[in-house]
Amino acid sequence: MFSDPPVTKRQLGWLFVAAGLLLGLAAVGTHVVRTGHLADFGPVQRQVLGACLLVLLLGLSLLPRGDRPG
Repeated sequence: MFSDPPVTKRQLGWLFVAAGLLLGLAAVGTHVVRTGHLADFGPVQRQVLGACLLVLLLGLSLLPRGDRPG
């Protein structure tokens, strides 16, 4: 048996939410640092932000699942 309790679905959801937010902020931040403004996102940058949004939504969908192990 495991000595440490497994990760719950709620904890996993918070990890996904944090990852989606941090990756999205990193993608926007690198764009702003590189170009100096927040306009003209290219297709790859839009895809990265879309993937970050999907990770965030996945995390939000896990939050109401409770404290059962993942």
